[in-house]
Amino acid sequence: MFTPARPRLDSLDAFRGFTIAAMVLVNNPGDWNHLYPQLAHAKWHGWTFTDWIFPFFLFIAGVSMRLSLGWRADEGAGKAVLLAQLYKRAAIIFLVGLSLNLVPAFDWSSLRIPGVLQRIALCTALAAPIVVFFRWQWQCAWIVALLSVYTALMLWAPVPDQNGVIHAGLLQPGADFGAYVDRWLLGGHLWPLSKTWDPEGLVSTLPALCSQLFGVLAGQWLMSRYTRAAQTVWMLLAGLAFLWIGVVLDAILMPINKSLWTTSYCIFMTGWALIMFSVFYGFLDVIESAAIRAKARILATPLIIYGMNALFIFAFSSLVAKMLGFIKITQPDGTPVSLKNLLAGALHVLRLSPIDTSLLFALLFNAAMFLVAWVMWRKRWFVKV
Repeated sequence: MFTPARPRLDSLDAFRGFTIAAMVLVNNPGDWNHLYPQLAHAKWHGWTFTDWIFPFFLFIAGVSMRLSLGWRADEGAGKAVLLAQLYKRAAIIFLVGLSLNLVPAFDWSSLRIPGVLQRIALCTALAAPIVVFFRWQWQCAWIVALLSVYTALMLWAPVPDQNGVIHAGLLQPGADFGAYVDRWLLGGHLWPLSKTWDPEGLVSTLPALCSQLFGVLAGQWLMSRYTRAAQTVWMLLAGLAFLWIGVVLDAILMPINKSLWTTSYCIFMTGWALIMFSVFYGFLDVIESAAIRAKARILATPLIIYGMNALFIFAFSSLVAKMLGFIKITQPDGTPVSLKNLLAGALHVLRLSPIDTSLLFALLFNAAMFLVAWVMWRKRWFVKV
């Protein structure tokens, strides 16, 4: 726990808070069989509101990485020290994610190795030398190279199917090049809902890394000599351009697909991240009107509170959700019912539709997590990795 000493961007905390609140909402419905379409991932190709969340996390991590490295360099930290700090952070995040995957079974033989936090950790570790040792122009080159290699592998690398028939460019669940590599390297340690592929697999970490590097470049832009007003406008324009490029690539190269983190998805979602961040940045850190900025800050304060302990809330909410499903209460007829189903079932007394009851449970769960974040904020407890 610590009290941050460095100045913080309210906009970045608010954007991070928006993203963690959205993550808690979509990850914790009362009933997975009753969801509004925008609160579930696209079934395969395409995108929904839910598909915003993970690339936003990586974009924000990139912005934070660049700003943090700038502060530490100003304090006299050398490149070796900066690199070591980033690797330490990545290792801790990876271990936290792996530990969450162990709960509640604690079965190493079927442990899922990939995961959301694990991907964030890998992207941080891979981005570290690129950010520490290369200027922004070379970082752009790295992005182009990584997306090019990934696209080539996914579209043209030969992949044998279960019958030994070789194919290439088949972007279907479990049939793509990335799924083949995951099965070869990770075996039975993949996503338990499929066992043949993983949405946080190794190969698709390459374009996910680019999502974080785009955030690094945005952080670099915030450190430029241009006025904050100009920074906001150009981020907004860049976001619109990225959306257009993503749509074009979706049509002519690779479809927008979160599970594969296709090139079009990476660029398209970076566009949305730039637009969303420019809005937060403009209202909370740029706008000259003190009255408007004060009102914007009041409205954004809950998100800022959430965003200042995002990693802790991410892990804590995941653990609580797992325990609600794991803890069973025996009913009078001897039937064991999970604590989550009991709590969600109690909401049926309100006579809402099943889909609205499921949403209400998610909102109440989110409110509980916000209460935890608020208590930590009030006590000035900020978890730093």
